[in-house]
Amino acid sequence: MQKLQKTSERIVYLPPYQETDRPILAAVVGEERTLLIDAGNSSSHAQLFLAQLEELHIRGDLLVLTHWHWDHVFGMSDMPMPAIAYNKTEEKIKELQTLSWEDEFLDQRVNEGTEIPFCADAIKKELGNQREITLTTPAIIFDNRLTINLGGVTGIIEHVGGDHSADSCVIHIPEEKVLFLGDCLYANLYSKKWSYTIEKTRRLIEQIETYEAETFFLSHHEAPLTKKEFQSMLYVLKSAANLTEKFIGDQKAIVAEMSKELQRELNEFEAETIEFFVNGYGE
Repeated sequence: MQKLQKTSERIVYLPPYQETDRPILAAVVGEERTLLIDAGNSSSHAQLFLAQLEELHIRGDLLVLTHWHWDHVFGMSDMPMPAIAYNKTEEKIKELQTLSWEDEFLDQRVNEGTEIPFCADAIKKELGNQREITLTTPAIIFDNRLTINLGGVTGIIEHVGGDHSADSCVIHIPEEKVLFLGDCLYANLYSKKWSYTIEKTRRLIEQIETYEAETFFLSHHEAPLTKKEFQSMLYVLKSAANLTEKFIGDQKAIVAEMSKELQRELNEFEAETIEFFVNGYGE
């Protein structure tokens, strides 16, 4: 079972669970109020998080959603506090409210191309036969940036976009030098092949690099990244984008050049990142 982890007196998080695509859930504990980050991918996920917070005598006062994807919002009905969302996230949640999640309808959407097998399979594993999903409409909607005083600590929520989901937002906790990135740095899973695009990636990285942070949370990474680890990840993304442009999407040439730069064979993450950029080249 996932166990709550603490990185400081202000920051606690529940690690992800890859088998059913559960993302990180986190709490930022201020002197006056506590901000929860993401609602989880099911009632059981949300309830597990809330129960473990209660053991630490932490009660959430506000909930912020990083983006609209199912694994970040399906636990909303079990989160009793007001939810905060970017305006496009609210629009997508309203669309999700009209859908049925039974196999027949899920499979139909996969066949139509509006849902992907990866998500459909994870939904079936996580929810079993309990598919009555209630999505509450967020209470607080913002257009670009929202700052919340939690008491002794601040939560700055800002829209950044990116390939993974156009509505992606990050949450910066400047006093803790922590940045919650949600899924914004992951690839687009809804394209024909999972992909990155050069310009969106460059714009996103440029914005992310403006935040003063030492600890970085990505929603499906097992543990937060140090600044050095995060910079290494950004290096791969930047290099793959630059080489994809330089070699006009020639995957073999890109792999050879990055291997030459690094003076070794590429690891799985590096090779996959190049593949995703090649898939998105020209989009």
